[in-house]
Amino acid sequence: MSRKKSLWFQYVLVILLALFFLFPIFWVLLSSFKPQSELFTIPMKLLPEHWTFQNYASAVRQGNFLLYFSNTVLVSVVSTMLAVTVNIMAGYALAKYVFKGRDAIFYGMIATLMIPLQVIMIPIFLQLKNLGMLNSLWGIIIPPAATPTGIFLARQYIINLPNSMIESARIDGAGESYIFVRIIVPLSQPIIATIAIFSFMWRWNDYLWPLIVITDNRKQTIQQALASFVGQLQINWSDLLAMTTISIVPVILVFLLFQRYFMTGITSGAVKG
Repeated sequence: MSRKKSLWFQYVLVILLALFFLFPIFWVLLSSFKPQSELFTIPMKLLPEHWTFQNYASAVRQGNFLLYFSNTVLVSVVSTMLAVTVNIMAGYALAKYVFKGRDAIFYGMIATLMIPLQVIMIPIFLQLKNLGMLNSLWGIIIPPAATPTGIFLARQYIINLPNSMIESARIDGAGESYIFVRIIVPLSQPIIATIAIFSFMWRWNDYLWPLIVITDNRKQTIQQALASFVGQLQINWSDLLAMTTISIVPVILVFLLFQRYFMTGITSGAVKG
């Protein structure tokens, strides 16, 4: 009985903490269905008295919101696919290939985690300028293609895969590309899902880097659109809350799609190889 009480206490505590952290999201979601007149009523009411979808219709009609949304989808999807491919390939090379300087490359890459992004923004910006990628969506997609965090997680996961499978495939005459595509990638689905979730979330919510690279309004991302929608003297909170709700949905869908692999990838990637 004592153990059951302890488990119930833990469950109740976890549920209360989850509700506490999810309350702002619930408030934004429910408030997006309120008319402007109900947002600042005192006392505050969580549920709308008069439900309306007009905020969403108005938000979609505002400026080029659908264009900004499609730009963000393109950047997030392409950047995630590129990041997953590069990080898994680099992690596999650092985990299963033996070559001179391998450990130095790995530890040097890990050391870059201590360097703030603000320090390297100017060199990256100048490099993109030399390549002619400024004011282009590729200027947002290419720089985060390989991240130290993604390579570290991929390497730590793949290093725990049995070498015997790779050696058996080589004895049977399999090429390196075949081994990677048909053996390593299927076995690395948890860490692939983990990297995909992180990459998609970072690119979708990124505001600072697109603000630096993009100057054309028609190439802006959704986070820039939300920031620009906040006026200096007046803010249409109803439409802004509707836009924010729409911007949250894709991240939640991606997490729900890959959640069954997420914890496996995190715990496996944290194991010391």
